[in-house]
Amino acid sequence: MSLSKRYLLGMDLGTTNVKGIIMDEDGNIVASASRANELILPGPGMAEQDAGLWWEHSAAIMRELTQKAGAAIVDQICGVCISSQTVTMLPLDASGNVLRNAIIWMDSRSGQELSYILDTMGFERFVATVGAQPDSAFLPSKLLWFKNNEPELFAKTDCVLQASSYINFKLTGERTMDIDQAGKCQCLDINTLKWSDAIGDVLGIDLNMILPEPRRVHEIIGTVTEAAAKETGLRPGTPVAAGTSDSMASMYASGLCRLGEAGESSGTSSLVFIGHDRGSDPTLPVVAKPCSIEGMPYVFDAPITSSGSAIKWYLDTLGDGEKAYANQHGISVYDHLNALALKSKPGSGGLLFFPYLHGERAPLWNSYARGMFIGLSLDTKREDMIRSVFEGTAFALRHVIDTIRAAGAGASCLRITGGGAKSRTWCRIKASVLHMPVYILDEGSGDVPFGDCLIAGQAAGVFTNLGASIDRLIKVREEILPDEQWGSVYDELYPYYIEMYRSLDKDLARFEKTMQKIS
Repeated sequence: MSLSKRYLLGMDLGTTNVKGIIMDEDGNIVASASRANELILPGPGMAEQDAGLWWEHSAAIMRELTQKAGAAIVDQICGVCISSQTVTMLPLDASGNVLRNAIIWMDSRSGQELSYILDTMGFERFVATVGAQPDSAFLPSKLLWFKNNEPELFAKTDCVLQASSYINFKLTGERTMDIDQAGKCQCLDINTLKWSDAIGDVLGIDLNMILPEPRRVHEIIGTVTEAAAKETGLRPGTPVAAGTSDSMASMYASGLCRLGEAGESSGTSSLVFIGHDRGSDPTLPVVAKPCSIEGMPYVFDAPITSSGSAIKWYLDTLGDGEKAYANQHGISVYDHLNALALKSKPGSGGLLFFPYLHGERAPLWNSYARGMFIGLSLDTKREDMIRSVFEGTAFALRHVIDTIRAAGAGASCLRITGGGAKSRTWCRIKASVLHMPVYILDEGSGDVPFGDCLIAGQAAGVFTNLGASIDRLIKVREEILPDEQWGSVYDELYPYYIEMYRSLDKDLARFEKTMQKIS
């Protein structure tokens, strides 16, 4: 491999895994590494992670990458970009010490605080300020919960960072937040691109004091310090970009760079993207935001809370038999699930699964939504339950895409990246539910760290036209076409999926309040 080439390092700090790669300017991956992340669930609706483990895993991955690549390639690394799950609340004191576990996006403990914010500020004013639908997944209610429930720690807080911002801080010593995550956290006034004084007044918090000034995604925010170089194997002085959310990096990695296509990053959760030629009404449940790719000035970026996590939930809760069979026969348990799902007919024997296991973001934006099987009978088999999980998550995807279409954008194909792309059964179901082909990308190129490398290359001047570079480097490996017979069944069932949830929505909200009283 030619050492005259320029190299880039990209890493994604996800909810479930931390993954990183080193690639050259032609898109060839020369090293890859990953570590599993750990989820902390201290109580109902609570989800946290240890930032110390974030850095431990990140540093270990970078050491492994640099060792695999070799010193000659490490010397030619032009830029580093870190993406991460979002939104996170990680408070640091003035010395840079972490004050508590990070409260991550999955956490919904701050529902009462969100109600207070909306009652005080007004729903319409809040939405017009942040340009998106409110939810306890975002930062305002989490900050207020922190202030109200842990006042001693809050008093020591010098700044609040996102997950990728913390890794950047450990690499460079700079406390930053990229503009993508700043926009997603719902503390930013989209009209001024400044921290909202109106939201800060409701919280009783000076947001300008505790939130770093937003930086452009591809802006160089600093360089690797001597101390970080010793921990990671990187060369001191290597430029580090501001980075972005996993969703934005995933969009780049999916090859989505033109209008008329949709992308899904299918992991623990799913992130759905559709390009648009203009902005959209911020009061809609999905919102088009500015995009830096030429020819696609705006993009809808809609998160689905549980997709891959729904399959993992099935395995952890009901899947002992499937795990035992897979171990006995030396096969992947996920391959076994795919095969079992195909033993059930489309429609899963009349069983519908609603994947709202931790509430739902787009397009419901309800922390009180809950997962459900509807249609269980004495005839229901395990393969029906497995297939219904695949189908229910596909219906959730269709719900988002239909909502985006109603907002004015269109798509005729779906590019899938992430772990969900490995399941041909799931992809075939999605293609049939959506009535559009699903594109599976070349191994590696569709993964989130690939998107990080593209951003690092843009920051370092390696890729001067990001859209053209995306089009050149990312190739489709396989096209999965809809099964129209399946699709006709799904068209019959999908309205029930929508209407059944709508009928239960108010009851689920009341049920959550009741459970809060008795728990």
